[in-house]
Amino acid sequence: MNKIQGVIVPFLTPFNGRGDVDLPAVRPLVDFLIERGVAGLFPGGTTGEGPLLTARERRQLAEAVVEAAGGRVPVIVHVGAISTPETAELAHQAQAAGADAVAIVAPYYYSYGDEALFRHFERVAAQVPDLPVYLYHNPFVGRSCLTVALFTRLVAEVPNVAGVKDSSSNLELVRAGIHLRGGGLNIISGDDGLILAAMAIGADACVSGNSNVVPELVVALARAAAGGDLPRARQLQAKLDAVRTVLADGSDLSLFKGVLELRGVPAGKVRGPMLQATEGKIRECWKALGTLDLDLVPV
Repeated sequence: MNKIQGVIVPFLTPFNGRGDVDLPAVRPLVDFLIERGVAGLFPGGTTGEGPLLTARERRQLAEAVVEAAGGRVPVIVHVGAISTPETAELAHQAQAAGADAVAIVAPYYYSYGDEALFRHFERVAAQVPDLPVYLYHNPFVGRSCLTVALFTRLVAEVPNVAGVKDSSSNLELVRAGIHLRGGGLNIISGDDGLILAAMAIGADACVSGNSNVVPELVVALARAAAGGDLPRARQLQAKLDAVRTVLADGSDLSLFKGVLELRGVPAGKVRGPMLQATEGKIRECWKALGTLDLDLVPV
């Protein structure tokens, strides 16, 4: 798989009125995003409520997203889980579903040192040796994370490590990764507030939660940054920062889903124990977005 360049969407998982994964709703959302220029899809991650899904649901979601994408853009399936065997099983499921790659976050709940984490990532990657593996660095969702030393070792010793998604908010692994393996790694930033900064120092792509709702804006920002149009990129980053404020930057995923539905793409409600925003709050966000000159035409 070639490097992904541009905007990768951490795909929202749609739920139906019974609270089950709404598989028929996957395709309209995939089409909505691809038609607006996104470069890849990332189901099963934090924004997609992946840890709240059962293993069976994660497999079904991966299959549905891969089928709906139909090869138009690559699909990186997040397979991180609390144990090595479960992560490996999810990686096998993603491969069987036709995923282009998998991403693995460090196991959560317990705290692990570098050696334990190295063995975890190495063992899972060895289970899918022909599948590109992205290391997912998100220190905000667990007690363990990738250090630069561990990242460097994994790149050197695990051949199918293809890249990194750095959601640390400090670009530590972005800075380290652009120099590893002769510049051949796919370097991806996972912080919407740092898209311009990350791409300015060499990141290839971004994973943007807000791009579920405003893909046009984030795609325009990534293209301006990649093309060296810094004045326009600064303007668009500032506009995205305003959107982040309105939508709580993903800290309340029901706002993403609610505003997306007002755009004409239903994704249902969030899964418990997450709380659902009121219709009034969602309408308030929609009204606030309308003041930002985004041209969010309903589908």
